[in-house]
Amino acid sequence: MFLKFPVVHLQPIMRENIIKRATELFLTLGFKSVTMDDIANALGISKKTIYVHFENKTKLIEAATFSVLDDVCKGIDCISDSSINPIEELYEIKKYAMIYLKNEQSSPQHQLKKYYPQIYQRLQVKQFEKMQATVQESIQKGIDTGLFRSTIDVDFISRMYFNGMSGIRDGHIFPQDQFTIEYLMESYLEYHLRAITTDTGLSVLKKFINHQLQPNDI
Repeated sequence: MFLKFPVVHLQPIMRENIIKRATELFLTLGFKSVTMDDIANALGISKKTIYVHFENKTKLIEAATFSVLDDVCKGIDCISDSSINPIEELYEIKKYAMIYLKNEQSSPQHQLKKYYPQIYQRLQVKQFEKMQATVQESIQKGIDTGLFRSTIDVDFISRMYFNGMSGIRDGHIFPQDQFTIEYLMESYLEYHLRAITTDTGLSVLKKFINHQLQPNDI
């Protein structure tokens, strides 16, 4: 006797498979150029099956985009949980963020802003909420451990940090032919930390930067 599994049990799995494969295609080829036919062919399913789970391409892009954001947030949480101190934590988060900002003009966020502005705006809100909460927690840890000045306004500084990190990616202010994203993020992070560290924190920061500049041991 054969056991029959209700189709409804398979639906969440299929939906996740569609999101996963669509995300890979979107990030590789771009949101605009990838069609529903491309996604269906890549999965070996009919386009009709995709429409069972997503009424249109925009809905699928929205699901894929926020799936990526969820993965990024989990990665940031792992860094925060395992960090030695808030100074190294912010550098590790910066390094992690570089994966998604290597080529800003063809990056997913740039394409969203151009072709799907409503999804982009929602993504910006969620990114701000996550980064503000993370940076607030990091700053508070720095204050509690004597690395950051106790007189700073945690809420204000966390908002300034996000605003600064967003601002350095403005190509009109920082042309890409003059500044690489690596240089901008590295320079801004040091600028940010020097503004809020105590003497002890500054000593930790300098030691960390000098260690990064040293060539790897052979």
